[in-house]
Amino acid sequence: MRAGKLVNKAAMALMSNSCKIPSPSLCSAMTPNRRRSFVDDPRQLEAIFQKKQLLRSKIRKELKNMSPIQRAHEDTAIQNIVLEALWFKSSQSLCAYVSSAALREVGTSKILAEVLCNESKQEKQKRVYVPRVEDIFSNMKMLKISSLNDLVLSYMDILEPAPVDSDGKEREEVMQACEPVDLVVLPGLAFDRSGRRLGRNGGYYDMFLRKYEDLVKEKNWKRPLLVALAYSIQIVDEGAIATTPNDVPVDALVSPAGFSPISPVALKLYG
Repeated sequence: MRAGKLVNKAAMALMSNSCKIPSPSLCSAMTPNRRRSFVDDPRQLEAIFQKKQLLRSKIRKELKNMSPIQRAHEDTAIQNIVLEALWFKSSQSLCAYVSSAALREVGTSKILAEVLCNESKQEKQKRVYVPRVEDIFSNMKMLKISSLNDLVLSYMDILEPAPVDSDGKEREEVMQACEPVDLVVLPGLAFDRSGRRLGRNGGYYDMFLRKYEDLVKEKNWKRPLLVALAYSIQIVDEGAIATTPNDVPVDALVSPAGFSPISPVALKLYG
């Protein structure tokens, strides 16, 4: 209970500071006065927070009631779509989450195994970075792994990369890498067809994506494609997901129904 309260406080703090260090692509369309009035209105923030919490509760209940057979069927369908997609095959490096059965996330084990265990199928093995949670204040690192054996069970019962490799060397962190990633595979609780994403209330991915976007601009790198994986019940109607300027939209969705490009970049390249 204490941890949950801390996470909620951290999330509210993150929302209230959402445009103090704005991501240009997300906040540039808002005038300074509009940004200031949004941040300074606690009632509006509280209403958005409550709407998000209600939707989280609804989706969590639906995921809990999802049959294991249906989940396994959709996991297989989604991962097969990813593995056969041109945007995945052509990627040279990616950030991808390690799915948690306890959190009822769309599986990624087949995707990671295909990349890490089948080097013979590729001329060059993709570089893979997976998340490691640093604290309760939305700080998360993406660390490079070369094998599924690099993952260890965290205190939260989630598989994460150990901070150092078997030789005692610190793992490469994506923010320190010499080359950019071209794909980010994202989890979430709910998504709509406009690319809005509802996370689990920690703000970890939104903060990471904003930091990485700043790095991309600084280095003049090509922006990575943001692709979210979703069970069919996680795709909701337009307007169901409340957002703040802090929330980073995705470029495309992959559900059992197929690949759905959303952003202009995704539509141009893969629509």
